[in-house]
Amino acid sequence: MAEEQIKKQNVQGERGEHAAHTVALVDDDRNILTSVSIALQAEGFTTRVYSDSEVALGALIENPPDLGVFDIKMPKMDGMELLRRVREHSPLPVIFLTSKDHEEDEEAGLAIGADDYIAKPFSQRLLIARIRAILRRSSARLLPAGQELNAANLPEDQKWSRGRLSMDPARHHVEWDGNSVSLTVTEFLILEALAARPGVIKSRNQLMDAAYPDDVFVDDRTVDSHIKRMRRKFRVHDRDFSSISTLYGAGYSFTDG
Repeated sequence: MAEEQIKKQNVQGERGEHAAHTVALVDDDRNILTSVSIALQAEGFTTRVYSDSEVALGALIENPPDLGVFDIKMPKMDGMELLRRVREHSPLPVIFLTSKDHEEDEEAGLAIGADDYIAKPFSQRLLIARIRAILRRSSARLLPAGQELNAANLPEDQKWSRGRLSMDPARHHVEWDGNSVSLTVTEFLILEALAARPGVIKSRNQLMDAAYPDDVFVDDRTVDSHIKRMRRKFRVHDRDFSSISTLYGAGYSFTDG
């Protein structure tokens, strides 16, 4: 029965409206495939679902979707290997589904180019919000064929700056001293909340409110982990980066000096 549901959802995906974004779901848990696919279709997305990562690989290369959601822990081929092999053929944006408390998976996934990760068990509302945000920032698909995304392609009226930091909220594009910094959607939202009011202390609760929907619970350590990763990414371009300050017992602030 589950197999029939999956086939039916794939057929619906192939027959979806041309304007609909196509999302490929790859997970060996058929219950997740079915429930997430139904939720996405209710939001106007076209879906393709795969319970076998090796089967998914061929389909994703032959007919790339607009975005992929991959579970990391899968038999035969895990999500990270699937992403590596897909990226040899396509710049497909990908969100990883990870097991809770497996930060090493998150680090490895982001290091090989995943756009974001969400820990299981996850909120479908959060997943859909992240999918929409990543599709918005994947604006290379809106550029003329052969034209690459770079700072010159970004409309100036969508950018704002704080000192050496430049942010484009419409496309989730970040630069530091003119160098592009690749942040996940969650990291971008936290940084945006901090940089919007330099010098103002933001508590962890305020940062969680900025980055997560109301019905999603995350603990303090989650925000701390995102801050730690952001600092590392900025220090690739500026080893003395210190614009995100920790105020112990209070929260974080951004300085643009």
